Amino acid sequence: MKEALKEAHNAALKEEVPIGAVIVCKGSIIARAYNLSETLNDPTAHAEMQAITIATESLGGKYLDDCTIYVTVEPCPMCAAALAWAQIGGVVYGASDPKRGYTLFTPSLLHPKTKVVSGVMRKECGEIVSEFFKNKRK
Repeated sequence: MKEALKEAHNAALKEEVPIGAVIVCKGSIIARAYNLSETLNDPTAHAEMQAITIATESLGGKYLDDCTIYVTVEPCPMCAAALAWAQIGGVVYGASDPKRGYTLFTPSLLHPKTKVVSGVMRKECGEIVSEFFKNKRK
């Protein structure tokens, strides 16, 4: 999660919503990404979407069943569905997103075999986003 948090800090430096993600496969980071929605003028350019693209290119296939994504904030429904299509093996996230997170939906938008761990470095992951929006409102 520390590596995903580094990516979130990179996003903040570019005035992007500071969410970062890394994908790990067999003990190695194969993808690093952060939100690029503002930079690319693309509402789908979330950290998870960027990381999925990088990881599948790295592996040469569309399935990430042997991989785990670490993301600083709970994935949104779009990202959760994309992770389901990629059949990601695991999702580990820091801060929950009670307004737009995938956990608002039942049944889960993730693949049924995906293992989920939440709340990893919750405080640090939540603070960077809270500070970003607090500064935007000034």
